[in-house]
Amino acid sequence: MNGTSVDQDLNEGDDLHENLGLRPESRVDRRANRRKARTRRGFGCFAGLISLMVVGALITGLVVGFGKGRDALEKLFSAPDYTGAGTTAVTVEITKGQSAQAIADTLEKKGVVKSARAFERVARDDQRSRQIQAATYTLKKEMSAKAALELLLDPAKSVLVTRISLPAGRTKAEIIDLLQKSKAAKLPPGSAAAAIAKPWSLGIPAYANSNPEGFLYPGTYDIPKNATAYSILKMMTAQFAKTSAELKLPQTAQRKKLDPYQAVIVASIISAETNRPEDYPKVARVIYNRLQKGMRLQMDSTIHYVTGRNGGVFTTAAQRSIDSPYNTYKYRGLPPTPINSPSRDTLRAALNATPGSWLYFTLVNLDTGETAFASSPDEHQRNVQKLQAWCAAHTGRC
Repeated sequence: MNGTSVDQDLNEGDDLHENLGLRPESRVDRRANRRKARTRRGFGCFAGLISLMVVGALITGLVVGFGKGRDALEKLFSAPDYTGAGTTAVTVEITKGQSAQAIADTLEKKGVVKSARAFERVARDDQRSRQIQAATYTLKKEMSAKAALELLLDPAKSVLVTRISLPAGRTKAEIIDLLQKSKAAKLPPGSAAAAIAKPWSLGIPAYANSNPEGFLYPGTYDIPKNATAYSILKMMTAQFAKTSAELKLPQTAQRKKLDPYQAVIVASIISAETNRPEDYPKVARVIYNRLQKGMRLQMDSTIHYVTGRNGGVFTTAAQRSIDSPYNTYKYRGLPPTPINSPSRDTLRAALNATPGSWLYFTLVNLDTGETAFASSPDEHQRNVQKLQAWCAAHTGRC
């Protein structure tokens, strides 16, 4: 103890408060302050409890909100799907290197699956989806994604193994023969000839006058299993109709002062006379120029149509003297019908002939297909001599 009394200490404390400009704190004040402190501590605990309750509520809200958000997202990104094995048959081509996403898009566009996303999910969960082959398949519309995948993975049931190529420039008789002899088509004997004998049922244009010559469109066709000769011919005439619509054949022919049948006839002659696409429009111009001048067309191809194709370039004097409306050496104008099935390119050429004054043309090189055009008889004769020289140098080719 330093000898200072308690009262003295208190008095000094009072002096300190006075010096600081504060009112001295009495015992009563101190007791009140202690009570306030205890109250504040109690309120702090209560406030902390309230904070914990608020945080808990927020967390609960977040959990519930997340669940609802997840449901909303799943609904937003749902994959609509059909059920069952599908309805009508549809042909689908899967090309080499197509990803699962690309295959899914193709199936959706063809109406096989309800959504590409449904197929992607099924393919993603099935490692076998990597084994899907590039091929043309027969699937069905409105299949479940799982059913579509299973069929794609079973080529024995779904792959179209029948593919037939029918070249341009073939007559209907040649096409019927090709179909009948096709090992892929496996048609019953005589069925192709029987089908072509009912041309009105094949879907050919009205201006064809019930003659399918020229309207059996060339190309490569995937033939469904158990296809009939009739269904194959219908595919070909349907393809002609599609190509004709794309080229606006009737409208364009009318604008060029042709009827559409004449355009198809000209296109068929072009197909038989040259095999170089760059020469197609020039051959068309020669035909139109000769018709305009009233000249005979003098096309060997129209005589070959009557006498049968023999692979030769020239016709004989006897052949050129036959009495037939297809003998364009003897009769003016176009032959009465097309002489083969023209392609898109020859149809386009018939509708868009190159401007020029040519009246003659002839092959001068059978290997390259080079064709020489002329506006006068003398020029044409010189070109014919070039062909004769080529033929002399290539025995048996002409």
